[in-house]
Amino acid sequence: MSAQITPAPVRRSVSVRTSAEHAFRVFTADIGRWWPPSHHVGAAPYKENVLEPHAGGRWYEIGEDGSQCDWGKVLIWEPPTRLVLAWQLDAQYRFNPDFMTEVEVRFTAEAPDRTRVDLEHRMLERYGEAAQRVIDAVGSPNGWGRVLQLFGEAAEA
Repeated sequence: MSAQITPAPVRRSVSVRTSAEHAFRVFTADIGRWWPPSHHVGAAPYKENVLEPHAGGRWYEIGEDGSQCDWGKVLIWEPPTRLVLAWQLDAQYRFNPDFMTEVEVRFTAEAPDRTRVDLEHRMLERYGEAAQRVIDAVGSPNGWGRVLQLFGEAAEA
């Protein structure tokens, strides 16, 4: 019998020319402004993404028709340094209230006008046989890398 190997979390980082407070606000309150429209899971065409600003808050998308599609929830809300989200999308990128991985985002001030943003998507072993496929997707340049690139551009705008 072979031992189960736990996959490493997907980690991505970006450094932005702005304060930690501003970076946190852009990442959370303005997520609907910079989130890539191609990265949506609802049936309707994408309009925006929303993070409710408190622990227990919803993380969801709104379609152009006003429909809402849950993604997960806010687990930890510690402005301006830390945010932990429950990612409740299964391997087919459908919301599943009984499934969860975590996305932690840390905002570290390197100077008054420079912040390092570190993102870690963990507990990926919960995808079982689909884990490597999901890791390859979220870890790709078009996955969390693209999300952080667009966030960085918005934070510096």
